[in-house]
Amino acid sequence: MPEGRWGPRGPGFRPPWWPENEPFPPQGPRAWRGARRHFARRLFIGVALFLLLVFAANALAVAVFSGFGRHGHRGFGPVVAILGFGLIVALVAAGRAVRRLARPVGALMEAADRVAAGDYDARVPERGQGELRRLTRSFNAMAQRLQAHEEQRRNLLADVAHELRTPLSVIQGNAEGMLDGLYPMDRAHLVPLLEEAKVMSRLLDDLHTLSTAEAGALRLHTEPVDPGTLVEDAADAFRAAAQSVGVSLESRVAPSLLPLEVDPTRIGQVLANLLSNALRHTPSGGSVLISAEPDSGRDGIAFAVTDAGSGIPADLLPHVFDRFVKASGSGGAGLGLAIAKSLVEAHGGTITAHSSPGEGTTIRFTIPTRADA
Repeated sequence: MPEGRWGPRGPGFRPPWWPENEPFPPQGPRAWRGARRHFARRLFIGVALFLLLVFAANALAVAVFSGFGRHGHRGFGPVVAILGFGLIVALVAAGRAVRRLARPVGALMEAADRVAAGDYDARVPERGQGELRRLTRSFNAMAQRLQAHEEQRRNLLADVAHELRTPLSVIQGNAEGMLDGLYPMDRAHLVPLLEEAKVMSRLLDDLHTLSTAEAGALRLHTEPVDPGTLVEDAADAFRAAAQSVGVSLESRVAPSLLPLEVDPTRIGQVLANLLSNALRHTPSGGSVLISAEPDSGRDGIAFAVTDAGSGIPADLLPHVFDRFVKASGSGGAGLGLAIAKSLVEAHGGTITAHSSPGEGTTIRFTIPTRADA
């Protein structure tokens, strides 16, 4: 690739002095007319600067050789000429500096107008001095974050609409059938309506919890809690469900664990979400283990829920804590792990997932023992 003044010149080469709103190289009659106007302006400016420099040089020569003052002021003429020449050079340099500053600032203003109008694809090439480049870099990072947030918002709305469509269809279909006389208004046909309404209610509650936690507005009612109590309470709540599907549910608590300053309801919700997922993906005859032990990496308590299920696909593992992410054939709305992550982080903790296809999954989260950790 040949080298030019501004670096390698390839198929995507574009000179930094070329106008941003004109294609390079010019294509079509309109583009060539724009290019001619552009070069005509540059030629006019160049000729004008050249004439100014010639005039200044001529004035300097006249001042030096003729004295510029025939009434006893022979030493004053060259000084005035040099000062005039310096002023012209300073004006030319200032004009070029202003132009170099005005173009990137103008591009930033244009991109800011596009972002304000909702076009988050706007980006600005980094040009100019260091401060201006840093401002441009910050603007591009801001626009990129806004674009990511807008995409997440649209995806969230689409996912919520998808999750609500099924229960609404069941409720609407059964209600219309009973009103039209196709179904009797008895318990057998009213119970499914109530169950679907509960599904919608749980989904809305989960979304409210998730949005509140992610916004940092979740109120935690903390108190000293024994980690072993949290584990045993969660295991007792799911032991009957585990037995009904033929899964062995075990609990393991290390001795002499320090108490945690946490909201027991919220941490219980985290453990319940993890156990519900583990039981859902563990086949009959398998086992699920819930445990608590000191965290070797920091001053905290590590909780873990390990199942012997089918595991999480490798391409899905990095996204398991995102909203509405779930494996094919999995029940639920895909919000359980996202809520667990938000609640753990609200307590200053961290959560991770380890899984191999066919070898089960371990979800582990750590809560610091100090409130300011």
